[in-house]
Amino acid sequence: MSLPYVPRVTATVDLSAIRHNLARVREIAPQSQVMAAIKADAYGHGAVPVARALAAAGVDALAVACLEEALVLRDAAIATPIALLEGVLSLAEARLAVSQDLQIVVHAPWQLQLLQQLPPQTPLQLWFKLDSGMHRLGFPVSAAAALFEMLKANPAWQFHGWITHLACADEADNPMTSVQISAFETALKNLAGPRSIANSAGLLAWPQARVDWVRPGLMLYGASPLPDKTGSDLGLRPAMRVESRLIAIQDLAAGESVGYGATFRATEPMRIGVVAVGYADGIHRMLPSGAPVLVDGVRVPVIGRVSMDMISIDLGALPQAQINDAVRLWGEGLPVEEVAKWAGTLAYELFCGLTNRVHLLHS
Repeated sequence: MSLPYVPRVTATVDLSAIRHNLARVREIAPQSQVMAAIKADAYGHGAVPVARALAAAGVDALAVACLEEALVLRDAAIATPIALLEGVLSLAEARLAVSQDLQIVVHAPWQLQLLQQLPPQTPLQLWFKLDSGMHRLGFPVSAAAALFEMLKANPAWQFHGWITHLACADEADNPMTSVQISAFETALKNLAGPRSIANSAGLLAWPQARVDWVRPGLMLYGASPLPDKTGSDLGLRPAMRVESRLIAIQDLAAGESVGYGATFRATEPMRIGVVAVGYADGIHRMLPSGAPVLVDGVRVPVIGRVSMDMISIDLGALPQAQINDAVRLWGEGLPVEEVAKWAGTLAYELFCGLTNRVHLLHS
């Protein structure tokens, strides 16, 4: 539905970029099936439109964190296989997961005990998660053989495979990833079933993690999980651009300050702009003076503190700037990874931190 007004802040998602990034995943891991992570509302990109785009592009499965996220997709008539990465939390959730044809990642004995309360012929679809060293979720790797025996004792269960998660895959020189992969492979050496190891960083940086299934997340949205590279460096296309607009232009005299705390003070006469976006929209409050934004394709610096609804920028390089000019916070021309570094955070947090004041648009 078209709006009768121009939104103050928009996040525009290019679905063709997401399809391109899925194709890039397949180029890197051509022998693997792809389970696309679209938890947290597709990392802030809109789970339903993103899921439809990925389904149309032939993704093999989708992954969400929890039942609530899966139900949103099923309610939108998305029939692609969906895995619940945190499994189910109650017997009621387990029944609903079965009725909605969802795959349950089982990571703890209490979840197994819960599922065993269902009638024996219930067609549960299961993954078993093994803790190969991250020590967050998962059975000990030493439990793999017993879990496999349990599968044989429950022939109605549909087993999709073994899954683990890498703790340090974004650190190319960290030996922990090799240790984790080895522990996972050793535990499963004589056991049947597909394997899944790699998240985006594992997929990009660790060829040995590209096994039966890969689970890309961040890279589908065009951002890099590797600290020294941008998505563009990896052949990815940024899917999101976040934009606001100028709502005021001020002339400062030398010595005058800007914003809360008067943390920025002009050393000479200068022209500044006020942009209608702030931390209530998801712009990180720790974004410091000097961090870049784009106005008319030109990089200009933020000055002063980010406030709830506004930021200020230096327009010295843009004497032609006018009220209502678009201001890009990140997107093509200004990598989200760069903005995240200025804010002392990660692209993940910027994407997921956008609030419901931001109008999410898809093209």
